[in-house]
Amino acid sequence: MSTTRHPEVPGEPTQKTTALLETATATIQGFGPINKIHQHLCAFHFYGHDMTRQVEAHHFCAHQNEEVRQCLIYDGPEADAKLIGLEYLISENLFMTLPDAEKPLWHSHKFEVKSGVLFMPRMPGALERQDLEKVCKTYGKTIHFWQVDRGDNLPLGLPQIMMALTRDGQLDENLASDCEKRFGVNFDKERENRGYMKGPEHGIHPLANGAGKGLQTKLRKVDCNPAAEPVPRIFV
Repeated sequence: MSTTRHPEVPGEPTQKTTALLETATATIQGFGPINKIHQHLCAFHFYGHDMTRQVEAHHFCAHQNEEVRQCLIYDGPEADAKLIGLEYLISENLFMTLPDAEKPLWHSHKFEVKSGVLFMPRMPGALERQDLEKVCKTYGKTIHFWQVDRGDNLPLGLPQIMMALTRDGQLDENLASDCEKRFGVNFDKERENRGYMKGPEHGIHPLANGAGKGLQTKLRKVDCNPAAEPVPRIFV
């Protein structure tokens, strides 16, 4: 059964001197990329090779432009949440330009949005649906680095390709119910509200969503190409 876990991170508590230093650097330095984050999306991801391992994923997203978003993914919305992965969202037009070998690494968002399980916490419904109409037509590529679902208290192992829900019956009922209670949302009601939304203009591409198969990151040892021979220096 899938659960959302929040393992305790090992290490000494943050010292007052460190906190004071952070206050000073936050005042002096700029945080341009972080300051562009403008929205919080909550959804569920499963490991590309194991649909039974599901994770509640909180996306904090910024637009690169109208067709590309990039999101930092945390295991919760709290200030001490763990950074567990990232996701890129692109338009259908950009997805169609990808090589066929690349397309299986990307997942569609149509079902997530229309089923109501992808939502924007605390956002009024009308504003939320205005943006999710766009998300419904996009594709995403997601990598998780920290496997909090198995209780890892540090990011262990290889980064893993994650996938998104594509049909009813896939989402763990306990995970869904717990999320609905904590955020005061009703997925079934939102499904009704979003019935008018449409997915990609050309339908879900058959190579998306792992092309219907499981995907897992593997480590393979290879010969490391030796450095190029040094160019002899000529002194004149």
